[in-house]
Amino acid sequence: MRYEVFEIPAKAKAPLRVAAYCRVSTPSEEQQNSLETQVQYYAETISGHIGWTLAGIYAEQTSGTRFDTREAFNRMIMDCRKGKIDYIITKSVSRFGRNTLPFMQGIEELLQRGIPVHFELEGLNSSDWRMKKIITAAAAVAQRESESKSADIKWGIRHSFQEGHVKLNYSQFLGYTKDANGKLVVVEGEAEVVRLIYDLYLKGYGCRKIKTHLETNGIKTATGKIVWSTSTIDRILSNEKYIGTVLSQKTFVENCLTHKQMQNTGQFSKYVIEGNHEAIISKEVFEEVQQRKQGVPVR
Repeated sequence: MRYEVFEIPAKAKAPLRVAAYCRVSTPSEEQQNSLETQVQYYAETISGHIGWTLAGIYAEQTSGTRFDTREAFNRMIMDCRKGKIDYIITKSVSRFGRNTLPFMQGIEELLQRGIPVHFELEGLNSSDWRMKKIITAAAAVAQRESESKSADIKWGIRHSFQEGHVKLNYSQFLGYTKDANGKLVVVEGEAEVVRLIYDLYLKGYGCRKIKTHLETNGIKTATGKIVWSTSTIDRILSNEKYIGTVLSQKTFVENCLTHKQMQNTGQFSKYVIEGNHEAIISKEVFEEVQQRKQGVPVR
């Protein structure tokens, strides 16, 4: 009997879809150049590797301690969930993330989906079970470095407060702008609106009624909007800067991982700088408004 043999060609192996994650933490020129260099390097590395195809380069300038606000990182994770990525490469553990718990949760999810992460600087690959403890330890070190850096920054800010130096956001500060030397100066047209708000309040208008009055008369907010919020009006009525005084450290960052702003209710010292800039409201008027806001009868 004569046999015939037919060959069934093997299917061509699909190229590995490789993505790169790049991150810098500050908008400084040096770090932005680093980000551009990383993007170019990974584009060339992945495209030039036999058996690889570029699945995307996810680059951003953001904190490494928070994962919820990292748009490029979260977009990459979503693409992994959609089955668009097979493999991820990144510069180092600290570039991938500096908060140990969400870092490891992210690694675990990717591994469950069969997507390894390679950390070039450390020479680690998350798919190697022996590397898990090393990666965890490296992530913990990165987190401690962030915590130490955050403590140094906080000390610098508080020392600056003690020296009487303040940094104010004037872009949305009704009544003031900043001169060439960085000093607050009065914008008279806006200052009239501030005085009007205080005057109306002392005449018995509540924040809602003041809001209606401002909108009815076409008076715009600090950002040029024609609709006012009662919370904005309430903040104007409570802002000590309108009497030329600055109260520093009214809030503080809880920790470097959450970046959550907390009200300083006595946890840290506050610093009062009087006569920092020209006043729009007199101290007498300001104090009377504060007493009325607190329900204290005014004689």
